[in-house]
Amino acid sequence: MPVTDPISDMFCQIRNAVRMQQPAVEMPASKQKVALAELLRNEGFISSFETKALGSPQQKMRIVLKYGPKGEKVIQGIKRISRPGLRTYRVAKQTPRVYGGLGVAIISTSRGLMTDRQARKGNIGGEVLGYVW
Repeated sequence: MPVTDPISDMFCQIRNAVRMQQPAVEMPASKQKVALAELLRNEGFISSFETKALGSPQQKMRIVLKYGPKGEKVIQGIKRISRPGLRTYRVAKQTPRVYGGLGVAIISTSRGLMTDRQARKGNIGGEVLGYVW
């Protein structure tokens, strides 16, 4: 069955894996999902990710989740904002702050995916894909 919103599906799989304290989650890969995983890794929300057979029809991506020293969750929440039925765009000055800067808003811009801080610094607006905190 085809997925109509792959980013939302990715967020749901990560959220469910974190709730169940799974060490990793595997999902179909795409260029946008790989860029999103790279952004999450750079922000410190996941440990690592790897792609398998990225040129074949069965592209897979494995995301290794990150937990604290006592098993506490690094990703407390993840939420999809812009969706296929209701796109949400913001100019650079109106990019949202998630929990006063403790979380990250993921913005899709003309220069690729970036965080809300990077978008404000570069004075770039775009589509708000989601929040991670």
